[in-house]
Amino acid sequence: MTLLINLLTFVLILLCLFLGLLILVQLPKKEAGLGQAFGGATTEALFGAGSGNVLTKLTKYSAGGFLALCVLLAYLNSQSAKSRNAGVLDALKTGAPAATAPAAIPTPGLGAALTNAVKTVAPAATNAAPVK
Repeated sequence: MTLLINLLTFVLILLCLFLGLLILVQLPKKEAGLGQAFGGATTEALFGAGSGNVLTKLTKYSAGGFLALCVLLAYLNSQSAKSRNAGVLDALKTGAPAATAPAAIPTPGLGAALTNAVKTVAPAATNAAPVK
């Protein structure tokens, strides 16, 4: 299932890039979009005279595909998480040992380290001249 999720995620990224470029190529009502930056009637030169309808339809289908892929990926990720968690829950119910960290080695606490540090600094502080 991980391979399918990764493949669909890659397709979603490509669809996002395509949708972004598709939106940028379209001319707005004022005719001052990105098409004007590349010189006049860019969409008409690329897609023909009736390109507004074609680009509009492509945008609608791309947006629908984007929404469908997002919902599908959310569902697949939730199912994948449930299957991973099911193995952990089964191990807890049966009492099987789960993968745990090794036992910690007891070490002196922070309090002991601070006490030793104060003991080594304190004699030096008593021989120092007073600060004015």
